[in-house]
This record gives sequence, structure tokens and C-alpha cells, in this order.
Amino acid sequence: MRTDYHNHLELGTLELDYLMKFIDEAKAKKIDHFGISEHAYHFYQTKDILSNPWVDARRYYDMKDYVDLFKLAWKNNIDVMMSIEMDYTPGKHAEMEKFISSYDFDYVIGSIHWVGDFGIDLAEFREEWDKRDLHDTYTKYYDQVITLAESNLFDIIGHIDLVKIFKYIPEDEEFLLHQFDRATTALANSKTCVEISTAGLRKPIGKLYPDPRLLQMCFNKNIPIVLSSDAHRPQDVGADFDQAIELAKSVGYKTLMTFEKGERIEVPLG
Repeated sequence: MRTDYHNHLELGTLELDYLMKFIDEAKAKKIDHFGISEHAYHFYQTKDILSNPWVDARRYYDMKDYVDLFKLAWKNNIDVMMSIEMDYTPGKHAEMEKFISSYDFDYVIGSIHWVGDFGIDLAEFREEWDKRDLHDTYTKYYDQVITLAESNLFDIIGHIDLVKIFKYIPEDEEFLLHQFDRATTALANSKTCVEISTAGLRKPIGKLYPDPRLLQMCFNKNIPIVLSSDAHRPQDVGADFDQAIELAKSVGYKTLMTFEKGERIEVPLG
């Protein structure tokens, strides 16, 4: 079984013809379950959840148009799941819950892209890494992983160790493993699955998310997984899934999760 639940239309349009480019690629890659999870910050309806100059300049969609696209796809018997990728925002649990419950999502991804006003994965903020204390940034990042899990608002946490994207990684292995341990303990006590994402292979880090040591902790604590490519272009759908499956099997996984209207089903790993 292959799933690809983390994909974005933002470089194109919210139109059926563009969506079909992703669907066709998924079929070619033998993806059994496929979903689109557009970034929530693009939608006018999330302004009360996350707002800063970088985000506000990229808020240009209405949720009605997004929902209508999926209704049109389903009317044409196109098998695609409707999701959203939300920037987990501390202090905004009520607002996030209200937004999530307002739509009939198949599943919801929660991701962490901001540590305060620091966009950790944005090229525009890359020089900030040299100005900040690395241990402090990692601690605050994994603090958010924990409260994301504790919120139980999300079915999946996206690219759980995105914080490594620009190769800024603490040399203190004990510190790093402590972050992994406390994050996975929180996730094990939640409904949240962890994705193995191939997007990291296309980023400066050049590695899968998550780190094998982190994924091993997930397996040891019975945290379910999904497979994702985080494709922003049709050709990246299902990219490098053989590596993701190999990583999953190497730490012991034999199954993954699929979703339908918020309900998850365990299926054999491909």
C-alpha cells in the first residue's frame, strides 16, 4: 500500500485541470491513496490563526473555492482526499479547532514552520540561523511538537524534524536525542501519526524526514506512520518512495495508516 497525503496546488490554480496533473502522476506512481493538503495560511479564513507580513502577503484563496474543487472532482468520480496543512500556532487552539471542524476534511496535517517570528524553513530567513542560539531554537521547536501532539487536533504531523532543513543540527547528540524522546512520548499519547516525507531529499539537508533515530523511537512507541512527498509540483508526487519504504521497514514498520473522513485504517506497508 502506498499513500501520498501531503501535496500542494499553490504553484498552480484551484482548478480541476491542474489537480488532474497531480492525480495522473499519483496513478503512474501506483499511489493507492492520494490527498491534497493545501497550506491553511493561503486562505482568508485563517487570518485569525496565523498572521505576519510573510504569511499575509500569500493569503489569496477562499475555502469555498477549495471545497468546490473537491466536490467537482468527486462528481467526476475522481478519487482524491481533501485535507489541509495547518501551521500549528501556540495559543490558537480554539481558533484552529473551529477552522478544522468547519470543513469535512478526510484528515488534517499539523506542521511547524515558525518559532515565534522566525520562519525556520524559509530562504528569506536563512541568515537568521547564524544569529540565533541553536539549542534554544531546537528546544522551542520541539516544545511545539509536544503541544501540537497534546492538542489532538491533527491526524498527522508533517515533516516532524523540519528544523534540520538548512543543516543546522546540534553536535550534542544527547541533547538532540532528548528532543526526539520527549517529542515521541507526547505523540505516543495522541492520535497523531508521523509522516515519512521524501521532501527533505529535495531540500538543502538532502535527507528524508524524519531522522532514522527519531523514526526508530516512533516505532518503539507504537506511533503510526504515513508516506508523503510534500509535492508542490506534479512531477514530485510519490518521489523517492522506495527510499521512504526502505527506511520504514529498516526500523520495524510493517503497516501504515490511511484515512477517510477522519477515520484511520491500518494497512500493510507496500
